[in-house]
Amino acid sequence: MGESEAHKALYKLTALLDADGLPYAIIGAFALLEYGHRRVTVDVDLVMREDHLQEFKRRHLGKGYVERVPNTGKLLDTEFGVNVDVLSSGRFPGDDKPKPIAFPDPTTTAVRGARFSLLPMPLFIELKLASGMVAPHRGKDLVDVQELIRSAHLSREVSLALDPWVRDKFLELWELAQVADPF
Repeated sequence: MGESEAHKALYKLTALLDADGLPYAIIGAFALLEYGHRRVTVDVDLVMREDHLQEFKRRHLGKGYVERVPNTGKLLDTEFGVNVDVLSSGRFPGDDKPKPIAFPDPTTTAVRGARFSLLPMPLFIELKLASGMVAPHRGKDLVDVQELIRSAHLSREVSLALDPWVRDKFLELWELAQVADPF
């Protein structure tokens, strides 16, 4: 089976970012896949510092990328027709309102996966939980964590590595993930 357009866009983007020396961390469904849960996706989500995003845009807008929304991190890979959403370090997941969890600076937090950089699993889970806890339209983030717990066989002890602000929600989802599907 061939790679999807989203996969092609991911590998093209991360190759450019790596070649340009611009730190990033892939988040969303591609990070879920790296951590052990497969979910279909049609876009690429990542976190970058704002100055690195601006440098990327300076180098690549009009050369395979355009802005879907001017002066934002909402881009389009014109070669593959795939949306790229860049979230800025320091902003807040879900509703963008201040909370104990913020998008981290990949310069200091990203780790190298098999084919791209991503966040350490506890930071990734914190972002998903924070987003789903405060934004009703982001319920899939909570489902993603529950499914990741099940697929990757995460232990309750993962909660100890999480910010206390999201720990109880993780434990609630961990309990739900232990319930066997009756079918």
